[in-house]
Amino acid sequence: MTKEQFHNEKMYQATMGMVRRMLFEGLISADEYAQMEWLFLKKYRPIIGSLYARQALTTCAV
Repeated sequence: MTKEQFHNEKMYQATMGMVRRMLFEGLISADEYAQMEWLFLKKYRPIIGSLYARQALTTCAV
């Protein structure tokens, strides 16, 4: 993984962490979450994050 790929992965993960928190707190809807996920996948093109996109990894609160 290059430095740029690593940076993009970190940015995607950090961003989606905030977006998941917004969803959990009811600040955004599931549809808005899906739109943001698609937008940030397109923007950052993460290697690892794209493998888990649209999959619920846990059932507990984040």
